[in-house]
Amino acid sequence: MRQGPAFTVCTQPPREPSQPAQQYYVLTESCCPYLPGRRERKLITELGDTQGTAFYSLLSRAGFRRSHSFAYRPACTGCTACVPVRVAAGAFTPSRSLRRVARTNTALGTEQRPPRATLEQYRLFSLYIGTRHDDGEMDGMTFADYRSMVEHTRIDTRMVEFRTEHGRLVAACLADWLPDGPSAVYSFFDPALARRGLGTYMVLWLIQAARDAGLPYVYLGYWIEQSPKMSYKTRFQPLEALGPDGWRELVS
Repeated sequence: MRQGPAFTVCTQPPREPSQPAQQYYVLTESCCPYLPGRRERKLITELGDTQGTAFYSLLSRAGFRRSHSFAYRPACTGCTACVPVRVAAGAFTPSRSLRRVARTNTALGTEQRPPRATLEQYRLFSLYIGTRHDDGEMDGMTFADYRSMVEHTRIDTRMVEFRTEHGRLVAACLADWLPDGPSAVYSFFDPALARRGLGTYMVLWLIQAARDAGLPYVYLGYWIEQSPKMSYKTRFQPLEALGPDGWRELVS
């Protein structure tokens, strides 16, 4: 282990003589984007060209998320508020309110596309960020930044677009397709259509896509009980959370 100016490097011993060691980096602390007054620190590792989806799938089951070509998970001092969660797709039963959201958006056309950024997507993304998350770290992202977020991936990543009957893009979801189910990376929608529940509808779409493919889970990232922004995730039951004893159902 050695110290660097911005992170600590930890090398994991290889399991076999022919397997290269995997390095994990502990980043320096920064302001927590979810809980005021808290500090955030991340453990990250690079997803190499030869590791692919199978390696990241293993990491996702250990609570990691992906950003560009890196996998990360929280490593905050004295805080365990970020809880990895996933929907048990096969056992999922929508509530009345979720069924209403599905009916409202049933006429939308959906297409899975390769992870290629377009100006159309970026305009919608910028509108969404500027309206809903103008105080977050994504505020002010250029098209080059957005393109990097979408295209810099080394696994099976897809952009799911949702359009009206007239072809207007109203929502999009960037998702990684893993052997045990899709993992939502980031989604955005037209804030003028917030009453339609488009964010919720995209999760419902991912759940149905997992069921159609015979995959057991949909990974939704981290749930923070104290953060109102995360409360929507508990609407999708059964929801499993990763804790000291592994994945267990989270009872809301």
